[in-house]
Amino acid sequence: MKRIFLTIGTVLLALSCEHVDVDSGPGPYELSLTHDEIVLGRQLEDPFKTENMTKALQELYPTKADRLPLESTDLYVRFLPRNEEEFDRLKALGIELLDHPVDYEVLKEGDWYHDPSIDSQKITWQYAVVPKTFEFPESIDYQILHGCYLSSNDETTKSDGLDWEAIERKAFELTGNAGMLEEPTKASAKVTPQGRITIRDPKYAGGKPVGVSGVTVSCNAFVKFAKAYTDIDGYYKMNKSFTSKPRYRIMFKNEKDFCIGFNFILVPASVSTLGKGGPEGVSVEVTGDSEEKLYRRCVVNNATYDYILRCNDSDMGVTPPPGDLRIWILPFMEESSCAMLHHGAFVSEPLIAGILGSYAFLAKLFSPDITIGVSGDNQYESIYATTVHELAHSSHYAIRGNDFWNPYIKYILTSFVNSGDAYGSGSEADYGYCEVGEMWAYYLSSVLYKERYGGQLRDFGADFWFKPQIFRYIDQRGVGRAVIFEALKQKDVVDVVSLRSALLKLAPSKGTIIEQAFALYGK
Repeated sequence: MKRIFLTIGTVLLALSCEHVDVDSGPGPYELSLTHDEIVLGRQLEDPFKTENMTKALQELYPTKADRLPLESTDLYVRFLPRNEEEFDRLKALGIELLDHPVDYEVLKEGDWYHDPSIDSQKITWQYAVVPKTFEFPESIDYQILHGCYLSSNDETTKSDGLDWEAIERKAFELTGNAGMLEEPTKASAKVTPQGRITIRDPKYAGGKPVGVSGVTVSCNAFVKFAKAYTDIDGYYKMNKSFTSKPRYRIMFKNEKDFCIGFNFILVPASVSTLGKGGPEGVSVEVTGDSEEKLYRRCVVNNATYDYILRCNDSDMGVTPPPGDLRIWILPFMEESSCAMLHHGAFVSEPLIAGILGSYAFLAKLFSPDITIGVSGDNQYESIYATTVHELAHSSHYAIRGNDFWNPYIKYILTSFVNSGDAYGSGSEADYGYCEVGEMWAYYLSSVLYKERYGGQLRDFGADFWFKPQIFRYIDQRGVGRAVIFEALKQKDVVDVVSLRSALLKLAPSKGTIIEQAFALYGK
């Protein structure tokens, strides 16, 4: 599937905004983590397989014949979705899917795996643990690999007086997996994994670590899974306890209903594998010297989390982006975009489909809403500015929908095809959509950048033919972002002339200031 993703980058280039430059440059990275393909070794015997847990119970409690044999509480299965629609149907069922089997030795950690028996252009097997009563969706191919017994999923274990921790440990020993158990001195009781995921922004909060907010931290030991969201400060606590050493991962599916994807595999949310750790949990501090994929994902995550958190009437007065927002981080591109493909914008427009030709189906298949180009850009503040610029666009989309977005994206794409400049010259048909949209995004990103980092207000976008300075001028004189955003909501605001009229109607007492701004910047 890697070839498909590299190809679609060419298409997304034509949908891209200019890169927001904050004097960035590449930073040094130590590759302490690998984010390439997982390398598997030999298959292992799953201690949680029902017959293995039965043997462990029988060995420790030979007189408990009334409990033998154990009945499976769960099933270890794998699915083979044929397309993204089937993949999404599985995700909608609330089950955690992994692209690799959990009962194999991991020789090399990584973020993704593709079964060599499956064509590289197709979705690979997706592994999951489901309740024994699970209703398998029709038409999606699946295989039941084996039954499992997880004592935490059996209500009768709460009052049976058995030491299920000891039984679980015995099952690991009987299946040749004793080396995965925590040291005996630390194993007097099960431990609930907990920890903190943090990141440092050198120019924010005095460079002190702040939480990586709202991401999913998942861990598993064979078929035993647990997961939790980090809170705003990056702390998490799992919903299950372990005696063995689980494998940990950060899944960039955020509790604020967005996900960060593009992992050279067809998944809505990227995964950063952290490797094996103790049952007490792992803590990670991410810095500019960390592995760059993990670092960039955390920067974009926090920028998006903070932006959505502030989208309320008491703070920014801005509508949040639509839910189920899909964000891609593209390391091979400098340009970024907010095409809102996953939400139905752009791809249905006949002219656009004609321009894209055979690439149109790729846009429909992979459907990012926002792409963040990070080629040569490893500075937190620069990636932050780019991300909030595109999020400003997504808030604009949330209030205007496809009726505004389709001609907007059509303008950008045709301008790029005709001149190599996504913004054009401002004289083409429907230029007003671009003018209004880019004025807003550059203005808001400048304001949010100042609010985060202080200093003088940055003039993002000031050199283009559209003039975000108009918004900055009236904002500094009492016509704030809430009023500006209210003007953008008006259905007739499709160019700067209608924008000016809307602002005058919404803030008549500031009419002189509004007129001055438009006159000062040639509008």
